[in-house]
Amino acid sequence: MATIEEQIKALEEEIFNTQKNKATEHHLGRLKAKIAKLKAQLELQKIKGGGVGRRYYIKKSGDATVALVGFPSVGKSCLLNHLTASRSEVADYQFTTLEVIPGVMHYKNAKIQILDMPGLIKGAAKGRGRGREVLTAARAADIIILLGDVFNYRIDILERELYEAGIRVDKQPPNIHIAEENRGGLSVRSTLPLTNMNEAEIADIIRTYGIINAQVTVREDITVDDLVDFLAGNRIYIPSIVAINKFDLKYIGVEKRIEEIIGKRAYLPISAITGQGLEELKELIYDRLGFIRVYLKPKGEKTDLDEPLVLLNGSTVKVVCEHIHRDFVNLFRYALVWGSSAKFPGQSVGLDHELIDGDILTIITKRR
Repeated sequence: MATIEEQIKALEEEIFNTQKNKATEHHLGRLKAKIAKLKAQLELQKIKGGGVGRRYYIKKSGDATVALVGFPSVGKSCLLNHLTASRSEVADYQFTTLEVIPGVMHYKNAKIQILDMPGLIKGAAKGRGRGREVLTAARAADIIILLGDVFNYRIDILERELYEAGIRVDKQPPNIHIAEENRGGLSVRSTLPLTNMNEAEIADIIRTYGIINAQVTVREDITVDDLVDFLAGNRIYIPSIVAINKFDLKYIGVEKRIEEIIGKRAYLPISAITGQGLEELKELIYDRLGFIRVYLKPKGEKTDLDEPLVLLNGSTVKVVCEHIHRDFVNLFRYALVWGSSAKFPGQSVGLDHELIDGDILTIITKRR
């Protein structure tokens, strides 16, 4: 019987040899779903057998984490040194950084962890140049900076490697809901017109994953790839920023060539040597992370308006408690909220209450 690797290779060859058009899209979708399922089985097999190889583990710190993903020698280490107080080794030869090196950028009361990652090369998602380890570390980031320079700006290659590693940049998870049942077959309902797939095709691909009885609700005009991503269940959706370094060394016509490669994607020209664009990059990182500011008001005291707690958008009262001290969650009784998230000033809320920028919060705990 063929190994999982052989089955994957055979399916990939079939996809490569199949003409891509509307008539074959459904067939290709089934093949992609089978590959995604086999890859998940392969990864689980490696984990059980202890064969996943070396992995990078970086303890997350600060209010958010940013991963510098780029080719060797595009200036990731130099950029980290300028944005943070870190001193990552810098040299003019490839693969200077052989570990993931963290640093912390302080900006607008936020502490933002930035990871200097070893350079990626083509084929990284399949293990070349320790690429799997690097990409695994990148999956934990809140935002990814895709970094090239004026001599190597093939951002499309970086995006492809991230895609092959299950990282979807600048996308949202597909709005699909599957409620499995004991009988009745597969029922697919869409809440809007579908132009890329019909209900029968959706049901057929879902069956590839062994789901034969379920109510499926589709709330957007999904593609085959969207559905396969949802069924795989291990995709990570992360926003990104494109920055092109070494603009102090730019040559005539480089801007046009960069635009031809990256298409309509906006990019920020920077120089980690001269400082060009670095303040704009800090501001862009802060904005893309979507921070909110929450002001703490100790019981019976005035609100601390000088040093707000900076959190990612969507944070709850529980996140605030975890920021203050790990015991606060266990000792929590209730919280009082003033601001946009409150129905009325001083509303009593629980740990799951979602906060909005500018909220004022008082946390009431049990006595020890």
